[in-house]
Amino acid sequence: MSKNKIIRVDKDHPDPDIINQAAGILKTGGLVIFPAACLYGVAANALSADAVERVFLLKQRPCNNPILVLIKNADQLEDLVATVPDKARILMDQFWPGGLTLVFDAADSVSPKLTAGRHKLGIRLPGHPVARALVNRVNFPVTGTSANLSGQPGCTRTDMLNPEIIEKANLILDAGPVKGGAGSTIVDVTCTPPRILRQGAVPAADLYACLKD
Repeated sequence: MSKNKIIRVDKDHPDPDIINQAAGILKTGGLVIFPAACLYGVAANALSADAVERVFLLKQRPCNNPILVLIKNADQLEDLVATVPDKARILMDQFWPGGLTLVFDAADSVSPKLTAGRHKLGIRLPGHPVARALVNRVNFPVTGTSANLSGQPGCTRTDMLNPEIIEKANLILDAGPVKGGAGSTIVDVTCTPPRILRQGAVPAADLYACLKD
């Protein structure tokens, strides 16, 4: 287990030098473990098929299980999705950044590795300060899947990470415990009305109220 690749980072005010180091790893196709609101995640360049493949290998994830991505602003949607429905814009305005993942029809340019061949892509604007700082330092979306072996529980602390995850990651940003829970709420905005695929951080009642208004 390589302890020297685990770097402590302030959860509210991450050191820019540390974030730059992590961003440099992502730019060269590497993998960074980072804190999100509920669980630790695996970041890689979502536009690099090789980097995405490394995420699947790291997690021992079945290739038919798609991976969501994190973006730094809504402008990045233009290169990732076929269209942004009006209902999606309403939800984005209300709940981003935060615990809501929206599933769009993927643009033709998006790697089928990322979508597992389903032509749909889950996207979130992260709320955790470290995750936000990381996505803001690169010019591409990053993967946002949880940092655990497929089928095993997610990790709320870095000392819970599987040794295989630690070994294969290039850098681990340790911001202390995160809150845990079900992760983001996932909503498919490709259908009318939008459909909740997974209950999570944003309550269904809040979503329905927002869309109704």
